[in-house]
Amino acid sequence: MIDAANIKQLIACQQCDVLYERPQLKQGQNAKCTCCGSTLIERKVDWINHSFYWSIAGLLMLLPAILLPIMGVTLGGQYDDASLFECVLALIDRGFYMIAVLLFLFALAVPTVRLVGVFYLTYSFKYQYLRPCQLSFFRAFHHLDNWTMLNVFMLGIVVAMYKLVDDTELSINLGLVTYTCWMICSTLAVQYLDQDEIWQTLEQRFGDQ
Repeated sequence: MIDAANIKQLIACQQCDVLYERPQLKQGQNAKCTCCGSTLIERKVDWINHSFYWSIAGLLMLLPAILLPIMGVTLGGQYDDASLFECVLALIDRGFYMIAVLLFLFALAVPTVRLVGVFYLTYSFKYQYLRPCQLSFFRAFHHLDNWTMLNVFMLGIVVAMYKLVDDTELSINLGLVTYTCWMICSTLAVQYLDQDEIWQTLEQRFGDQ
């Protein structure tokens, strides 16, 4: 029978569920499943600094991306523009409460919390400020990837511009540029994050507490 200590040294393939002993890898190395060929573990090079600085860049882009006008529309001699936050307020003003809540949660709140979470985790690892509560925090953080919709909102902007371009005069404003930068920084900050090493480090230190 396998005891609890040995179970922690096992890793399962996410594609075919085959169990392996956890390999000891150096930065830049990866381990693949011998059955299906999928990646079991990948040790990313200098992941702490990469994620840390990309998260800082994303946080700097946060307020401009939310508050600056995304694009302007000229129709019948009348010009109007709106920021992402103003879009939420406009939906509330017109009675589309559910859409406003969904837009606020998945295009603003969740991506912001996820970006702040990346900054907090990488700051803690960079300066060795590790605490037992971070194990629970990372479990919750792990589920945010399924709920962020920055790319979906960006796709919606592109589709709206395509449909309006023949009937109106469109202008791309600074808000769209900063929103794109925010989306790129947020994506790269999470992409560089070595989640397996975070799990392993936190569980080794605080798993029994």
